[in-house]
Amino acid sequence: MKLLLLLALVGLAQGFQTRVPLRKMKSLRQRLQEQGLLESYLEQHPYNLAAKYFPGIAVEPLENYMDDEYFGTISIGTPPQEFTVVFDTGSSNLWVPSVFCSSPACRNHNRFNPAESSTFLSTNDTLFIAYGTGSMTGVLGYDTINVAGINVRNQIFGLAETEPGDFFYYTPFDGILGLAFPSIASSGATPVFDNMMMENLVDRKLFSVYLSRDSQGGSFVLFGAIDPYYTTRGISWIPLSAETYWQIAMESVSINGAPVACSSGCQAIVDTGTTLLAVPIRAFRTLMSRLGASSSGEISCQAINNLPDLIFHIHGKEFPVPPRAYVLRSNGYCTLGLQGMDVPTEEGELWILGDVFIREYYVIFDRANNKVGLSRL
Repeated sequence: MKLLLLLALVGLAQGFQTRVPLRKMKSLRQRLQEQGLLESYLEQHPYNLAAKYFPGIAVEPLENYMDDEYFGTISIGTPPQEFTVVFDTGSSNLWVPSVFCSSPACRNHNRFNPAESSTFLSTNDTLFIAYGTGSMTGVLGYDTINVAGINVRNQIFGLAETEPGDFFYYTPFDGILGLAFPSIASSGATPVFDNMMMENLVDRKLFSVYLSRDSQGGSFVLFGAIDPYYTTRGISWIPLSAETYWQIAMESVSINGAPVACSSGCQAIVDTGTTLLAVPIRAFRTLMSRLGASSSGEISCQAINNLPDLIFHIHGKEFPVPPRAYVLRSNGYCTLGLQGMDVPTEEGELWILGDVFIREYYVIFDRANNKVGLSRL
């Protein structure tokens, strides 16, 4: 699973292009392991990754919370109050803890104080967001949001009033900035990027993501532009199959030229807020067996050099994910970066292409044409 990252959000604005750089730090899993708290924490915090993708439930991207990795800094209000957030293509709301919240998880994170912002506007609207491990409740307000130099005025966002349990207590980020479509936003809130587009704050109605491998730096979210440095091998454009999450259709998944999963076609969501590859349970068991892993995903580190690529067949093209990408190392142990998850959909089984997949590609999220672009790194 994955590593974490705090983000010093340094704005590099070129016209109406804004780059949000990302850097990594130890994941929640690693820190709990070092303190001898991991086993008891997991027993107390079971989670259901599938909950995020059930229709009608507003859920945020933290199901792989132990290893969430890519974070950035934004500011809210006048004068600005800074917050570390997950830039999540698998949800649509922006929220941060507030001074109205007395939960332990709020007290050890940055909290927004509306009384200290001259541009804050309050509402009587409430917000509830369910998680695989719990929930948050709060109220909605409006204020100026700054993302690497882009000022989005009158942006609606959630001010958390409760964060039950200690789920968020250990996380190194304060809140979430969702980058999916308005159709899945809780309480009908307009997402940040939609306001960027409506206010003509970006050159192009798209944003792009680069996630570095291992301990390398340089990860970023780029609003309003495509960086040509990362597209020298060309861009494969894939139309969306739904304008909710960044959802696309897959034809199959193969190993060594033979289909092993999704053989009759399936759906997939490209989700920066999910660390692993989330795989339907039956396909998960097949892959565990074919790759020689235990039922929990553990595998011999010495076996990595002999493992095959996982080939994702999407829109008539092949998108490989090599073993160096889908085998994760931590404290001398190796595990597959896959987890089982069943989500019933009208279109069939659903896969989540999380950061294990995204790290192999420069990904462009194109709202103008409702497409995802993939460029091999």
